[in-house]
Amino acid sequence: MTQALHQITDALLDAARKAGADAGDAMAMNGRSVTIDMRGGTLEQAERAEGLDIGLRVLIGQRQACVSASDARPEVLTALAERAVAMAREAPEDPWIGLADPEQLSGTRDADALELTDPAPEPSPDELQEDARAAEAAALAVEGVTQVQSASAGYSWRAVHMAATNGFSGGYARSDRGISCVAIAGEGSGMERDYDGDSRIFHDDLRSADDIGRRAGERAVAALNPRRPRTGAYPVLFDERISSSLIGHLLMAANGAAIARGSSWLLNRLGEEVLPTSLSLIEDPLRPRVMGSRPFDGEGLPTRRRAIVENGVLAGWTLDLANARKLGMAPTGNARRSASSPPSPTTWNVALTQGEQSREDLIAQMGTGLLVTSMIGSTVNPNTGDYSRGASGFWVENGEIVCPVNECTIAGNLPEMLRRITPANDARPWLSRVVPSLLVEGLTIAGE
Repeated sequence: MTQALHQITDALLDAARKAGADAGDAMAMNGRSVTIDMRGGTLEQAERAEGLDIGLRVLIGQRQACVSASDARPEVLTALAERAVAMAREAPEDPWIGLADPEQLSGTRDADALELTDPAPEPSPDELQEDARAAEAAALAVEGVTQVQSASAGYSWRAVHMAATNGFSGGYARSDRGISCVAIAGEGSGMERDYDGDSRIFHDDLRSADDIGRRAGERAVAALNPRRPRTGAYPVLFDERISSSLIGHLLMAANGAAIARGSSWLLNRLGEEVLPTSLSLIEDPLRPRVMGSRPFDGEGLPTRRRAIVENGVLAGWTLDLANARKLGMAPTGNARRSASSPPSPTTWNVALTQGEQSREDLIAQMGTGLLVTSMIGSTVNPNTGDYSRGASGFWVENGEIVCPVNECTIAGNLPEMLRRITPANDARPWLSRVVPSLLVEGLTIAGE
């Protein structure tokens, strides 16, 4: 008979104590997924996966070790615990590691209020195949589309349970269903590719396969016959599909691990202005029906809404327990944990203040410049924030899109770029990163 996840974590902790651990935490995850790929109107690939992952972290004094496995038989748990204890005894001491104090632990031990699983029955492979087929057909119906590289539909369900010797025990499940399509327009050396997709917890919230396929096709056709833009300093509008990458660089710089290492361009800038004063960057892990939501973090601490940037001013770091101790600060409930690695800080759901103008308004406002819809590569100096990335998109003249462009590079300095961003009002509210299109003045574009 299959063991419940909480029984597995309890058994792991019992085995760790018997092996000589002073303290420890354990996690068990199981799940299943189905993915269907269509090409040329026929089934190209159907994949179903099911699995169990277990992880154990043991502490002996100020030494720790992590081990993982995919087998929950009693003899495996015993061997796993003994191996972890032996590894911990040989590990270097770390004065900052340790479990949370009992009074720090979350009082919420499930995610029922967050609606992270769709109660509807799991879709059949035939249903997923029909979604993928419809997306492909819609893309091919767009004039100028010559082929569809891939059309996929998938479903996954996974559950996790965590327990620790400090008394914490909690778990939850989450599901998602998605559709994606990659269309190709043109022929030979003149082919261009673009995509669209959607993924939601609840099937009823998912965009239609027809809409996804059609938009992928239209985007591919719009990218045909690109040119290289002129070299110079111009305003750049980061499309909503990729604008979150800019905010992602800010989040990485505000990560407590980077701050504790001294390798962040935000070092010593807490309380300083890093965005325009009209903008705030808010983290909220308690948004219902959002994939980044969770009731507690990887160390059992409660998650909560907090301001990372408030009215333009940097308000705090993203901290797990160890990095909070290093910096002499309180943890923020942002520890991520995998079965095979110890906790580390990360962000959950974030949202940037939206503007009052549409993307079209910002295009008209920018005069001559670049609308970026795709980016490749990344060179960002973590200490200085110097920024350089390959890009493609559309060239704008006199406030209107005139042609697609590619093979160009955008360069600037992130601290300066972020202080002069202007947001549009087109962010998708169901994403984990709710970031609208962002206009940045005066970036260097290297093209012709």
